[in-house]
Amino acid sequence: MKHYIILFLLVLSAGRLKGQELFVFSEPASNMPAKSIGLRLTQEGSFNNSTVNRTMPELMIGFNKKVMAHAQGFLSDARGKYALNGGSLYAKYRFLSADGLKTHNRAAAFARISTSNRRAISDDINLEGDNSGVQGGLIFTRLMHKLALSGSLSYVKAFDNLPKEVTTRPDQMINYSLSSGYLVLPVVYKNYTAPNLNLYFEMLGSTNPANGDAYLDFAPAVQVVLNSVTRIDLGYRFQVSGDMMNRYNKNMFLARVEFNFFNALK
Repeated sequence: MKHYIILFLLVLSAGRLKGQELFVFSEPASNMPAKSIGLRLTQEGSFNNSTVNRTMPELMIGFNKKVMAHAQGFLSDARGKYALNGGSLYAKYRFLSADGLKTHNRAAAFARISTSNRRAISDDINLEGDNSGVQGGLIFTRLMHKLALSGSLSYVKAFDNLPKEVTTRPDQMINYSLSSGYLVLPVVYKNYTAPNLNLYFEMLGSTNPANGDAYLDFAPAVQVVLNSVTRIDLGYRFQVSGDMMNRYNKNMFLARVEFNFFNALK
């Protein structure tokens, strides 16, 4: 994990470029606008042994500039036909905001609690559909005009939902991520209705503190934002190093559409 932290610090100290922070595979420290509601539909597919599809409807609420929450459902065809596997609640509290000219820094704490009936045997813990458990962590995000950089560190604890004779599934993980996003279009902003094209590259990692097993994924993605309210994501994550071979999101594509309604809450 040490070399991942060093890499994160080197990237944060790199040159002043330009960017966006609507990351595809991770959350930024920034929140959605206060009094707003977002509806998101995510479709995932894994190609490890056989194709497994997962659909995740999601409701997002920005209560104020510091607090937001998500409610998520998980449906998949892992057992042959589509069925509801569980759900998740996610909350984020932004505790630091420092703004400059075309730059800002954000820091936030987040927590998640999830339930799942999948009873999946995996080297990893995935609280978005595969495991029941809790997660808590910190996110730091820096926006520099058109370039956004973000890093996160969290602890994950899984609840026991497998038969007693199964002893291979881990019950805790340390997760970390390093994300970058660049605003390609428009070259010059004229108004908020102009379509946005964003490119992303994220590094997603996890370590089992009990035995030292770990993995590192690369996750490139492309994103289009229309009229500042509609967001479309396409991405793919794949493992580049590590010894956690049996996990759902080792080779996974993601497609997402999101709609935002500003000032929807009185």
